[in-house]
Amino acid sequence: MPDKGRILVVDDESGIRFSLRGILEDEGFAVVEAETGEAGLEFFDSGGNCDLMFLDIWLPGMDGLTVLERVKADRPDLPVIMISGHGNIETAVTAIKKGAFDFIEKPLSLDKVVLAAEKANEVARLRQENMALRHSLGEQEVRLTGESEAILSLREFIGQVAPTEAWVLITGENGTGKEIAARLLHAQSHRAGQPLVAVNCAAIPEELIESELFGHEKGAFTGADRAQAGKFELANKGTLFLDEIGDMSLKTQAKILRILQEQRFEHVGGRKTISVDVRVIAATNKDLPTEIRAGSFREDLYYRLKVIPLTVPPLRERTGDIPLLIEDFMGQLAKKGAFKPATFTPQALAILATYPWPGNVRELKNFVERMLILHGGREIGPDRLPPEFLPPQGMVELVRVCPIANPASLEAALSDDDDDIPTNFPAGPLDLKTARAAFEARFLDAKLKEFGGNVTKLAEAVGIDRSSLYRKLKGYGLTTD
Repeated sequence: MPDKGRILVVDDESGIRFSLRGILEDEGFAVVEAETGEAGLEFFDSGGNCDLMFLDIWLPGMDGLTVLERVKADRPDLPVIMISGHGNIETAVTAIKKGAFDFIEKPLSLDKVVLAAEKANEVARLRQENMALRHSLGEQEVRLTGESEAILSLREFIGQVAPTEAWVLITGENGTGKEIAARLLHAQSHRAGQPLVAVNCAAIPEELIESELFGHEKGAFTGADRAQAGKFELANKGTLFLDEIGDMSLKTQAKILRILQEQRFEHVGGRKTISVDVRVIAATNKDLPTEIRAGSFREDLYYRLKVIPLTVPPLRERTGDIPLLIEDFMGQLAKKGAFKPATFTPQALAILATYPWPGNVRELKNFVERMLILHGGREIGPDRLPPEFLPPQGMVELVRVCPIANPASLEAALSDDDDDIPTNFPAGPLDLKTARAAFEARFLDAKLKEFGGNVTKLAEAVGIDRSSLYRKLKGYGLTTD
């Protein structure tokens, strides 16, 4: 049974239609025929639909280029492959400018027909998936949640870089949101209307990565029962996102470097040179300079990718964003899984801000889902937090005395005349690190008031650079207004 989609073939030669039907049906496509351009348009006008169109240029009556214009006006995303027995460069260029996906000449080559159909079908599928993803995720697909200085700076930086054609190397720990940053760069670029093709370099076996990136011809290797376009080809005119670039083998790095420089390549098992125009965004959680010194990453590839370096900060450096992220994730999960939202107490949020979050934002999202499953519709205090999130013994009580990293200002927890060093620590074991954090929070709150909220003056007075002090203040929930 055909399962790759439906193709409309418009050609006045019955022999061509017969040949195309045989070739395409053997490859798993369903085929519909039309003898003239008018008949092809009637197919659409009567409610017909297809995933791909083969269209002859020289037709009796309405010519193929006119039909192409009519079809693209109503169905701009439909891939149309033009065919001609009298092809020339000028005609091909005209067809491409009018929106044709590809151009092949008669006599038709079986390999060219199959390759063109497979490539067009794959691009159409990716466009549909991208549209479905945008619909299902809404703005979440391309949004960095948070109001910390780190996130505000990152948003501003992306806004400056995205409209350019510069390549970007995104670094950051696992789970920080490197893919979200890449999608933002694409969404705010001039290529936003073209495909964004993502490749997880760590998830593809080394022996298959060349085929995945560059495509292959039928019979190129065992199991290659049909020709297939590669990710570079599918990303033509758009953006190619190479995730976990540091996990590529040295052999593959050498090949990809040449292609990145020339933007030309051949399919595995093929001889035809294919030229593409792609913007490359790469990402890794590895320290590539260290990998270079260890001999596991090419220095020339590193500098080719690192036109614009961009680092996504870990969650522990922007703990002030935790309440916003929790609210965001609760909204997504409650809508998706019919969970009842929960409410986190200030004490619970303060404790969460002291947790190191090794899995970063991804770990936080999983945590929120866990809480909604167990405590949806309830108030979540320290007593309902999982054991691994709880601080050392005595810390929970200390948070009640002097909230640490409380997203609300410490003013709510301190009386107006209580700016002195706290002495009311709870009885029992209390480690020095915890006590120091509690003291620091109270100390900075008192000094911030003393300087009227002026962070610059406060930084000079306490001997901390302004950016570090700002992160501390946000971490302790201290407002600078």
